[in-house]
Amino acid sequence: MFKSKVAALISMFCLMGTVFYGLVVSSQTPQPSIRLSAEPPISQILPFEAEASVTPSPVKLTLQALDAAGQSLENAKIHLQILTPPKNPWFPTDFPIVEGTELLNLEAVAPKGELQIQQMLPIRGKYQLLVEVTPSVAEAFTPFLQTLTLSVPENSIKYRNFGILVLVLFAVGIGGGLVLGGEQQIQEGEIAPQRVRLLLSGAIIVAIISLLFINITAELAESHTAHHKHHAPNSEEPAMLQSQGVEARLSGDIEATVGQLANLAVQVSDTQTGQPVTDAILNIKVTPLEDKWVAFAYQGVTDTKGQLKWEQQFFDGAPHKVTVEVSPQPQAQHQFSPLKVVKEIAVEGVAPPLQSRLIVLAYFTSFIVLGLVIGLQLRRRSVWRYGN
Repeated sequence: MFKSKVAALISMFCLMGTVFYGLVVSSQTPQPSIRLSAEPPISQILPFEAEASVTPSPVKLTLQALDAAGQSLENAKIHLQILTPPKNPWFPTDFPIVEGTELLNLEAVAPKGELQIQQMLPIRGKYQLLVEVTPSVAEAFTPFLQTLTLSVPENSIKYRNFGILVLVLFAVGIGGGLVLGGEQQIQEGEIAPQRVRLLLSGAIIVAIISLLFINITAELAESHTAHHKHHAPNSEEPAMLQSQGVEARLSGDIEATVGQLANLAVQVSDTQTGQPVTDAILNIKVTPLEDKWVAFAYQGVTDTKGQLKWEQQFFDGAPHKVTVEVSPQPQAQHQFSPLKVVKEIAVEGVAPPLQSRLIVLAYFTSFIVLGLVIGLQLRRRSVWRYGN
C-alpha cells in the first residue's frame, strides 16, 4: 500500500514536471508576430493640434506580419482596430468625447503581409492596436491575434501655456491675499472695507466671465459643427462611376457623429459580366472640406468580392470628403483609366460634457484660492514682524 502511494506521488511529480517543461519550451519557441513601425518615429509623434500654424500631418503606421522565423507572411488578411486612450475625467484632453472610443476598424488584403495606413491621432495617451492576421488561402498558416500599444505624449507647448496660466492665477490670488491681509478700516454704514468690496466684486466678475467663456465656447463649437452639417456643399464629383467596362461605387453613411464610427465601402465590378474586380488598386484619402490636412489614407487592393469595407471616426466635427481612386494593377489583363469616386460626409459635433467644464473651472478657482491663502499668510507675517 505504501509503495503504491509512493509510486503515485512520483508519477504525479513527473507529470507536473513534464507539463511545466512543455510550457517553458512553448514559451521559448518563436511565435508569429506583428512588427509596428511609424513615421515619424514613435518618440516624435504628437497629437492633432487644431490651431497649429503648420498643417498637421498624419502618422504613417506600417504593420508587418511575420512568421516564427521572422519572414513576412504572404497572402494574408489583416484586421486592424485602433482604440483611443481611455477616459480620464480629471485630466481631459482636447477631445474628451473621443476618449475611450474606436478610431478605426479596417480589414484589408495584405498580399505581402504588410498593411500601411496614414492616421491622424487626435489626443494624447496610450492607443491600443488590435491586430488579427488570417490567411487568404485556407490553412496556409495559423491565424493569430496581437495587441500593440502606441503612446502619444502631449505637446510641450500646451504645458508651457498651462504653466503661464497657473502663474497668472497665482499672482492674482497672492495680490488679493496681500490686499485682504492688511489693516482695513470700516467706515460708518459699510459692511466691509472698500478694498475688500472691490476685490470681491472683481472676483465675482472674473468667475462670471470664466463661466461664460467656457459655456459660450462649447456652444459656439456645437453651432459651428451644426452649421457645417446643414450647409455642407454637395459634391459635384460622383460617388458611382463607370468607364471602360468597370464600375466603381463608394457607399456608406452620409452623416456621422463625433465619438462614433461611420461605415464606408468601395465596390469595383465588371459592367459586362457583373463579376467583382478582385485585383484593382484602391487609393483612399479622407480630408476635411475646409482644411488641407489628411485624417486617414490607405492604399490597398480589393478582396475576392471586389470590395473594401472600413469604419472610421471623424473626431473634429467638421464635414469631410472621402476620395477613392481606383486603378488597375500593371499586370492585370483588364486595363482601364483610373476612376475617382467621392463622397461627402456631414459630421455632427458633440460639446464637451458639463462635468469636464466644471472640473476645469474648479482647477482655475483652486489656483486663485491657493494664491489667496499664500498672500494672506505673507501679509500677516509682515504685519507681525513690523508690529513687534
